[in-house]
Amino acid sequence: MKRFQRVALYLGILTALASLVVAGCAGPKPKPGEVFPCTADSKIEKSIAPEAELVDFSCMMKTWEGSDTLHFNLALKNVSDRPQRFKVNIFLDNGKAVGGLIPQKTKDGLVGPGQTASFVYPVGNMACPPKSIELMIKTIRE
Repeated sequence: MKRFQRVALYLGILTALASLVVAGCAGPKPKPGEVFPCTADSKIEKSIAPEAELVDFSCMMKTWEGSDTLHFNLALKNVSDRPQRFKVNIFLDNGKAVGGLIPQKTKDGLVGPGQTASFVYPVGNMACPPKSIELMIKTIRE
């Protein structure tokens, strides 16, 4: 009897995993190169430094490391009166996160007052848009 229960448990787990793989993205999968909203505005929690203005936050699918992968397009405008460097963090509902510094290197200077800087962040092994996002943008003092 215990053996039958164990086999039934393994089959149930295997069936659940197979249905997740077959289901894939819930809804239509975006086409590669097509820019689209990352998720509904109500599902994006934003924490943006007062020195930054979010100019663009969109998504697109592009080939990265051999497969179609989600990419975040992010553009920031420095609305302060001093040059700035920004730290970006993007947290997804599935536990993945991406981010970095804008500008990445300070050799060519910081983002000047009134200037806009952008970067594209790929999310490895993610072929579907997220359900919710937490976006954090902070300034870094140099």
